[in-house]
Amino acid sequence: MDRAKDIEYTVQIWREGNQFIAHAMPLDVMSSGKTPEEARNALDEAVHLFLVTATDIGTLNEILQETGYELKEGRWVGPSWVAIEKDSAVLGV
Repeated sequence: MDRAKDIEYTVQIWREGNQFIAHAMPLDVMSSGKTPEEARNALDEAVHLFLVTATDIGTLNEILQETGYELKEGRWVGPSWVAIEKDSAVLGV
C-alpha cells in the first residue's frame, strides 16, 4: 500500500457448536476459532489479508464504496450503525 489506511469495521462474535465465529461488518469477512479471542484474532488477520489483496488488485475503493464506506477528507469512514439487534420470527405450521 502506498499510504497507510485506517479502515474501521464492526465485529460480531457468536458460538456455533464448539467454535466461535467472528464476522466483520460491513466488509462481510468471517473467521473462526476455539475461543472468542482466537476467532477475533483470526478475523483481524483475514480482514488484513482481504484489504491487502483488494489493494493489490486495484479494487479496494470499489469494495469500500459498495459496502457503505464514504471517502471524507481523504479517510474512509464506515457506515454509522443505527442498531444491531437480535430478533426472531415465528413460522406457522
